[in-house]
Amino acid sequence: MSDHQQQRTSSPPSLSGDALPPLEQHARQYETVRNAHETELIEDYVELIGDLLRHRGEARAADIASRMAVSQATVSKMIRRLNDLGLVTSKPYRSLFLTEEGQKMAETSRARHNVVLHFLRALGVNDSTARIDAEGMEHHVSDETLAIMQRFTEQQNS
Repeated sequence: MSDHQQQRTSSPPSLSGDALPPLEQHARQYETVRNAHETELIEDYVELIGDLLRHRGEARAADIASRMAVSQATVSKMIRRLNDLGLVTSKPYRSLFLTEEGQKMAETSRARHNVVLHFLRALGVNDSTARIDAEGMEHHVSDETLAIMQRFTEQQNS
C-alpha cells in the first residue's frame, strides 16, 4: 500500500475535544459567542465610564476616546446608543453618568473582569498580558467557568 493510500485509510489520531460536537451543542456554542460579541463593546464602555467616575469623579467623552484609542466621533455615537439603551445620561459638554441599570452592568462587568484577571495572574501570566487577555475573555466565559476560575484563584491565595 502506498503512503498516500495509507494516509487515506488510517483514521486521524483521537484527541479529546477534536470531534465535532452534536449539532445542537455546536449551534449553541456559536450563538453564545455571537451574543457575547453583541454586548461586549457596550459593556466595555459602561465599565470604563464606571471606572472613570469612581477614580476621577467624572467620565468625559475625551477621556473615554483616549483610553479606548478611538475618535471622539466614535465615542459620541456610542454615547447616543448607551443613552438610547437607558444605560447613561449625558448633557452636552458635561460628564457622563450611569443610570441605575448602567451602574449594575458596570459592576457586573468589573466583577467578571476582576475574576478573569486574578485567575490569569494566579496561573502565572504577567500583569500586562493578563490585563490585555482579561479585557476580551470576561465577555466570553460562562458563569460556571467564572465560578471555577474564582475558586481556583481563592485556593491559590490561601
